[in-house]
This record gives sequence, C-alpha cells and structure tokens, in this order.
Amino acid sequence: MRALVSRIALGLLISGTGVAHSGITTPKFAYTDHTLANGLRVLVAEDHYAPVVSVAIVYNVGSRDERKGRTGFAHLFEHMMFKGSANVADGEHSRLIQNNGGRMNATTDQDRTLYYDTLPANQLDLVLFLEADRMRSLDISRENLDNQRNAVQEERRLRLDNQPYGRTFEALQSLAYENSYKHLPIGSMEDLNAASVEDVAQFFKTYYAPNNAVMAIVGDVDTKACLARVREYFENIPSQARPPSVDMSEPPQAAERRQTVEDPLARLTRLDVAYKIPDARSPDLEPLQVLSLALGGGRSSRLYQSLVRDRQVAAQTGTAVGETRGPGLFQVFIAVTPGKPVSDVEEALSAQLEAVKTGELAAWELDKARNAVRRGFIGSMGSSFDRAVLLAEYTAFLGKPDKIFTQLDEIAAVTAADVQRVARQYLRGESRTVVVTVPKAAPKSDGGEGGA
Repeated sequence: MRALVSRIALGLLISGTGVAHSGITTPKFAYTDHTLANGLRVLVAEDHYAPVVSVAIVYNVGSRDERKGRTGFAHLFEHMMFKGSANVADGEHSRLIQNNGGRMNATTDQDRTLYYDTLPANQLDLVLFLEADRMRSLDISRENLDNQRNAVQEERRLRLDNQPYGRTFEALQSLAYENSYKHLPIGSMEDLNAASVEDVAQFFKTYYAPNNAVMAIVGDVDTKACLARVREYFENIPSQARPPSVDMSEPPQAAERRQTVEDPLARLTRLDVAYKIPDARSPDLEPLQVLSLALGGGRSSRLYQSLVRDRQVAAQTGTAVGETRGPGLFQVFIAVTPGKPVSDVEEALSAQLEAVKTGELAAWELDKARNAVRRGFIGSMGSSFDRAVLLAEYTAFLGKPDKIFTQLDEIAAVTAADVQRVARQYLRGESRTVVVTVPKAAPKSDGGEGGA
C-alpha cells in the first residue's frame, strides 16, 4: 500500500452518518460489493452530487512480483497498457477519454498497479469498453515493447539517474531489504533491455487477469444498471491461475547497515536512516504515523526544532512511514548544514530518538498529529476519483474497504504510551540502515597547454 492514510480523506460533501470525535465527523458513504463469475471484484458507490463517474482498477501486481533479472516489468506494463488492444488503436484510450471531457492515468508501486479514468457519467460505457478490451486483448508486439522499453528507460534517466539524490533512494532500498522490495519499481536498464515479447506476454497472462483485479466505480450511476453493464463487458474475460505467492518476510537485522554514496548532482550532504516496521495491516501503524509526525512533521516537529533551529546542524529534516503489504520502512532524512560533520547530525538524531523512547509525547504533539491526519482526510476525499481509488486499494490489499471509515478513530485512540512503545520496539540502532550521500566534486582540469 502506498501511503494510503496520507491520501485518505472523507469529503465534506459525502452523504451519510459518521462517528464524531473532537468536533470532527468521519462521514460514510454507501457502496455495494460484488464478485463476478470470473473473479473480478466490483465495488459501486452512487454519488449524484455531480454528473461524473470515476473508475479505478487495481491489479495485484507490483515490483514485488518481479523475478530476478526481469525487474521493471510492472512499471513497463503501466506503459504497455496504453499501446492498444484488439479493438482500440495505440493511444486511442487516452484520446477517447480526453475528447469526451475526461482524464485518465496510471501508477505503479511495489505492491500494485492502478489505472483510473474520470469522465462524464453518460460515458460510462466508453470507459468500461476500453478497460475491458485491454484486460482481454492487450496488443503485445515487438514494436510496442521496444517503444515502451525506451520510454521507461528515458523515464528512469529523467526521474532517477539525473536527479539529485536519485541514487540515494535506490541505495537505501537495496541495502535495507533482502526480499522483493530490494529494487525500485523503475527497474534496471539491463533487465529492461533483456525483456522479450514472450516474457511480457507471460507476465500479462499471469497478472492482468480479472481474478487478480479489483474495480471500483464511484459517481452518478444507478448501481443495478451499472453492474449489468460491468457484467456485459467483463464477465466473459477468462480468469487465470492464481499468481505465485511472494515471500515478503525479512530475516531479523542484527547489525547496522551503512553505505556512502557519492552524488555529482547533490549540493548538500544528506543523511538517510531507515528502520523496518510491520506491514500496513499492523495495529502499530497508527502509533508509528503519530511518531513520524511528532519527529518530522513541519517546523514545530522535534527534529526541526532541535537540528535546524537550535543546533543548526541541518538545513532540512523529514520523516515518512512506508505503508506496504510487506515489511515497511520508517524513514528519516536530514540535509546537513554545509560545513557541519555528519557525525554531529547523527548524534543529534540519536538524542531525539532516545528522548521519545524515555519520555512521553506532550499532549499538544498528539493533538497536532491527529489534526494533521484529519486535515488530510477532509482535504483530499471530496471527489469521485479519490473515493474510487481508496475503495479499490483497500479492497485489494486489506479485503476490508470499511477500514476507510475507521482510520480517524484508530488515530484518535493512539496514546503517548503507544508512541513510546513503538519507538522502543522498532527504532533500534542495530536494526537501522544508513545511507550518507555526499556531493562528488567535479574532476579538476589540468588547464591544458598555455595560450599563445
């Protein structure tokens, strides 16, 4: 799961009842949940506030499902799925959606691939036809593969290889993990070059099947009529054998792992520290989110106040909680003040972590964390698109879409003792992974021969 809580919000315009705490109400919306004969799970939520409809399809495939030597396939498929199918020409999916006043896109991460469309409600048949046609009959050819292989490789150059600290993200992931999270979804140039048409065809057959997908439809639709149209377009797509399971377990980490990365694009030394945490289904996730906000959430956070304002050893600080289907990472990143040694930053960070472990958070820190989550809920879930994505993702990963409605209650129940406990349990020195990124100086010129 990719930072679901940070993107979850239940809009003020959603109808229904909710649970109130501290003056904030968690609204609920009605939906139906059906599974077609071929295994496709379909959720439909009527929302007649605006004459639009959003369709989100989550395929249970991400970079964790890739085998060694064939990394980058899930992300490659995000591109391949727009190259046409039996009844849709290359690029026509995008053009048809946009020409009818809609928008569409796709994203890939470690755990899933998401495709989504939003358009006027009277064009529901169009999006169902387009999504069903590519699920049934994607055009997998040498020409399409070569075209999109090049596009993905160029994306890697743009977003990773030629970005400051791009190497840092890759190094941290590889160093921290021993399982299938060890590589980023973008994959490697070598593996992308090695991909064959046969490899791609098998990947499609294995993972892009209706029984490996969840579809959520939210908007100005009639549920009964909508489900009838879904069955018409999708139910005759054959299911496939269940994809192979992936062992995402991690052996206990008994000693710190450390690496230094030289980055010619970096301007400041950067310290990245990561600790393994449980997957997104763990009840410890909410206390870890509160801990993250207390340590790194804005200018009032402990790291900013101590390292940036007081000691002035850092120019920037931040934290993040990875919400994944396998073991996640609690990450701390710190941009080091020019001229300050990294050892001073590490010492200051250790002192702040120890302070959390030995002393409880103040009441205002807990309130701040809760309010930050509430603000996220209220600010980013007012559209049919957001609700469709959340329904599809929660169903695919947790099998419990109703967890959308309990997030605020679970955050509100977190105590200072809970935060102290998870800090002690997971933020241990022997189990941390450290990457120090240092700017790489350009080679000096010898000046060449003298002038005339």
